[in-house]
Amino acid sequence: MLKKILSISGRPGLYKLVSYGKNMLLVEGLTDGHRFPVHSRERVMSLGDISIFTTGEDLPLSQVLENVGKKYENKALDAKAYTTPDQLHEFMNGVLENWDDERVHNSDIKKIISWYNILIGAGITDFSIQEEETEEEAQPEENKQEPEA
Repeated sequence: MLKKILSISGRPGLYKLVSYGKNMLLVEGLTDGHRFPVHSRERVMSLGDISIFTTGEDLPLSQVLENVGKKYENKALDAKAYTTPDQLHEFMNGVLENWDDERVHNSDIKKIISWYNILIGAGITDFSIQEEETEEEAQPEENKQEPEA
């Protein structure tokens, strides 16, 4: 699901990819439902492509959001409760034990909290990055035709 959720540099909030054409995307705001075009010169990042620095392998944002969802039962967080660096670090320690506190900045943690709240507010609780199934994959096993030998 996160592959179609976008962050656009210079614009607040998150956006759902509706359609795309030559040199532009059509997106819809998750909070207001407003649709507008985004041109190729704007910096657009899919949440499915973002990862968090850890002391080992980098962890996809989807896994971090799943951890937050499990810990807080898919309920919105009070962003005002996480304003000081100590509070932000305590939050990250609670959802991800081995995060790299030297490379993950406080602004990154605030963004994770903000994005989580936007996704929950939009009713999105599936934080997987899997693409939708193709028709062939979605077809039940008994209906698939085997080639005759």
